[in-house]
Amino acid sequence: MIAAKIANSRNVIQRALRDYPTSEGNNELEQVQRHLKSRLKSLEQLNQETVDTLRGIEGESAKSYFSVFDHLIRGDQKAFFFHGRNKRPPRDNTNALLSFVYTLLVHDVTAALEGVGLDPSVGYLHRDRPGRLGLSLDLMEELRAYLADRLVLSLINRQQVKQRGFSQSESGAVTMDEATRKTVLVAWQERKHDIITHPFLREKMEVGLLPHIQSMLLARTIRGDLDGYPPFIWR
Repeated sequence: MIAAKIANSRNVIQRALRDYPTSEGNNELEQVQRHLKSRLKSLEQLNQETVDTLRGIEGESAKSYFSVFDHLIRGDQKAFFFHGRNKRPPRDNTNALLSFVYTLLVHDVTAALEGVGLDPSVGYLHRDRPGRLGLSLDLMEELRAYLADRLVLSLINRQQVKQRGFSQSESGAVTMDEATRKTVLVAWQERKHDIITHPFLREKMEVGLLPHIQSMLLARTIRGDLDGYPPFIWR
């Protein structure tokens, strides 16, 4: 799952480099994509990894990825700047979008896990806490960049969301108005109807089925029907 998360994050950066080959910030993007590639190699070379070791690699890779996320924003950069991930509450427009779409994703993943008979609260990577959906958070890691981050970037870069749809409270928390939430929800549902070929099953399917397919593959792995879990890696 961690390898897939890093690979999919790297693919988001590589796509930006292909689409905007002369943009300012590409040097930083190139450096981070090479760094993420080295992180993938370090995962392959681990022999007796501990969960803490894996968490360290995941956390450091996520920090590197988000350090250049601002360079992926091509729309209204003044309104949708990104100076690092913040949450509970989000303190800028881009983080408000990310948090909202991540919430949509974790709901879909939770329903998918329950649908295949797995407890979404019992995870591997996320530490157990009361009320925490540990396994949902584990599984969604490999889907964040492909499903959530790409959607947020598309909404901003295509100017489907505007500054006027966001407001900041005295405490610094940023929220979206109803019209903006509706825009995001419609885009989310439309995205789920896109057709892809699953890299492991080699079958065409709607993007919205990914949480269910990955949950099914995880359940089959846990029950011994598969030798290893095949994570979703966008190619």
